[in-house]
Amino acid sequence: MSQVILFNKPYGTLSQFSDRGTAAGRPTLSGHIDLPDVYPAGRLDSDSEGLLILTDDGELQARITHPRHKLPKTYLVQVEGVPDEDALALLRGGIDLNDGPTLPAEARLIDAPDLWPRDPPVRFRKTVPDRWLALTIREGRNRQVRRMTAAVGHPTLRLVRWSVGAWTLDGLAPGQWRRADVSAALPGSGPAARRPAGPRRRAR
Repeated sequence: MSQVILFNKPYGTLSQFSDRGTAAGRPTLSGHIDLPDVYPAGRLDSDSEGLLILTDDGELQARITHPRHKLPKTYLVQVEGVPDEDALALLRGGIDLNDGPTLPAEARLIDAPDLWPRDPPVRFRKTVPDRWLALTIREGRNRQVRRMTAAVGHPTLRLVRWSVGAWTLDGLAPGQWRRADVSAALPGSGPAARRPAGPRRRAR
């Protein structure tokens, strides 16, 4: 039977099992996951955190990552400044990036989520406020979320992928992993089609 592994990737960890082709000594998945023949289905940049899915099934890996399946991915995004309704409308309608327009996204302001502290901490400017967004996209271009928020004038300070389809980070601390139900990977079937719940939030 196919394996699906949900992993909470820490900040600074590469989405691969070897540091080959990168600066030697950078943290990799091998420091957290000791399982044979599982590989990431998609990627997270080293400076992004959160849900990374791994599987030993090549066909399943393709179903999770291929754009034609439009599997929703929800990110919790801390941005510089406070986006207004015009900025949110742009995100919802699709952003023109240098590699073409994005698909429409779901975007809303949220209270600061109850997340683990980032190591190293986010650098803030005392004179500039910040705000959190929940942003759901159905494609996966290189650094797409960061480019989208920058395009509407709100650079990303912290980026956490909270869910992919029906799979979420709920209950996983950074560096932890668990096995998941394979059926949740199938687009349009049962719980995978439902909007994932967000994390607990804390008041400002």
